[in-house]
Amino acid sequence: MPKKIDPELRARAVRLVNDHLGEYQNVTAASIAVAKQLGVSRESVRRWVAQGAVDAGQRPGVTTAELEEIRKLKAENRRLREDVAVLKAATSFFVGELDPRNR
Repeated sequence: MPKKIDPELRARAVRLVNDHLGEYQNVTAASIAVAKQLGVSRESVRRWVAQGAVDAGQRPGVTTAELEEIRKLKAENRRLREDVAVLKAATSFFVGELDPRNR
């Protein structure tokens, strides 16, 4: 299970990479340096920076708000499918109970 990173640390990492981007060859090099400084994974920092660019509209992709909405809708969809399965099972049970041939 992935551990939860403090949102302030995440925002700080993204800000540091963006502020010091001119000092490095590319975003990956800046991400590696910031990751070492903050003690987090370099891939995490790189993904945070990429997601920040998507959220800012600088890059195409699904924003964080849209991802959260998708997660909520998928969870709701899963619950509704489970409810439908229970109702179908209950319906078939009660139909069998009401059938006069079963008496």
